[in-house]
Amino acid sequence: MRNTVRTTSVVLIISCALALCLNACKVGKNYQRPQLNLPDKYRNEITPADSVGIGNIYWKDFFVDSTLQTLIDTAIVYNYDMRKALKNIQIANEQVLQAKAEFLPEINANIATIERNFRSENFYSTPTAKWYDGRGKTAPKNMYTYTPQHSSGLSLSWELDIWGKMRRLNESTLAQYLQTYEARKLLQTQLVADVAEGYYNLLMLDAQLEVAQRNLQLTDSTLRIVQLQRDAGKATSLAIQQTKSQLLAAKALIPQLQREVVIQENGLRALAGQLPDSIRRSASLTDFLIEDSVSAGVPLYMVSHRPDVKASELALRAANADVGVAQAYRYPTLMIEAEGGVNSMLPANWVKIPGSLFGGLVGSLTAPILNKRKIKTDIEVAKLERDKAEIDFQQTVLDAVNEVTNALVTIKKLQEEYDIAEERVKVTQLGIRQARLLFKANYADYLEIITAQQNAIDSELELVSLKQQLLLARVELYRALGGGWQG
Repeated sequence: MRNTVRTTSVVLIISCALALCLNACKVGKNYQRPQLNLPDKYRNEITPADSVGIGNIYWKDFFVDSTLQTLIDTAIVYNYDMRKALKNIQIANEQVLQAKAEFLPEINANIATIERNFRSENFYSTPTAKWYDGRGKTAPKNMYTYTPQHSSGLSLSWELDIWGKMRRLNESTLAQYLQTYEARKLLQTQLVADVAEGYYNLLMLDAQLEVAQRNLQLTDSTLRIVQLQRDAGKATSLAIQQTKSQLLAAKALIPQLQREVVIQENGLRALAGQLPDSIRRSASLTDFLIEDSVSAGVPLYMVSHRPDVKASELALRAANADVGVAQAYRYPTLMIEAEGGVNSMLPANWVKIPGSLFGGLVGSLTAPILNKRKIKTDIEVAKLERDKAEIDFQQTVLDAVNEVTNALVTIKKLQEEYDIAEERVKVTQLGIRQARLLFKANYADYLEIITAQQNAIDSELELVSLKQQLLLARVELYRALGGGWQG
């Protein structure tokens, strides 16, 4: 017994010394960000002097409308996808705690074990067998006897992280945990953008409804003028019919827009996790000013702050650490196992101390030799997964730069269209006034009035639509730069 204990102690001392010597040999390579080769400026754009840009603005400072702020606040709290994202973070946090616990030994308690091993009379081969025969000398021939065993104790198993496998596992798990945070940021960024877009769509429908109602009043006024002209013999019944047709077309547009308003309100309420209802407006579309210039920030800054780019890089970090975990399985595993407690054959002696005390300590160093190529396959697959993650990261960065570039050019060109549309509205409004004056003086017919009115409503609806598109383009730029998740 003493020799066994000495031998075990020597094995443990040698194993611990070997662990200390090999502790510096860690599997896998530390993560390094791949070269992205980002441009210094966006296409056809001069690099802004302010590298922070609108993507770093808190969303309440970017969206100042009080109704919109209330909608966004409610959506962040009650949106179902956001609530699920929080649960994903909690799940990932539990996995991180589990990964950290892998460094600790595993201890189990054997509260009570009672064994009876029945033996045949031929099992015992020496005269001393009678001492272990539960039935003693009185046992009949060919009758099975048994050996009793009563035990309680603790067992310990501990794998020492000599190659850094658990460290790499922790690194991978932590990266995945941080990914859930970035996923929530990305979801909030998109949610803020979706709510803002829905709200601006609602204001556009309100503005279009106002234009339609004004057009209805104007067409009704034109119809009365044409009726007076017919009574005076200066217009025909055809003019009355054509003008009534124009009136009915203007009238039909109103319930169509009202229906779209209700649907848009319900959609916004659903985004906020609320039941369908009306939404109070604190402003109109014309109250929003469009700034002439925006600061987008340089691409490198945007790359380091967009949630999806961060999440993609964290996925690459996790894949890089997984390679180290896979490589660790090809090297020896150092295990320390211990067991101790009380045992006896007779129940009366079960917990008598020190007579029933027992213990054991084992140190083992094992290494795989032949496992049907499984370890090599796992390593190669982990490397390929890391390569895929790097490609995904580079593609995410490329997509981000493209989105910002497209948003910038969209704002620039929409502003040019908007300026032209404003001029067109002025021209068409003047055309209506001139057509009505000429019609009263018999220098123009009813068709010219109808055409002038149709041109005016078309130009006003286009101006409203362009104003909404400009606001949406700014929202898209804000989202493309990774804004909206702060707070």
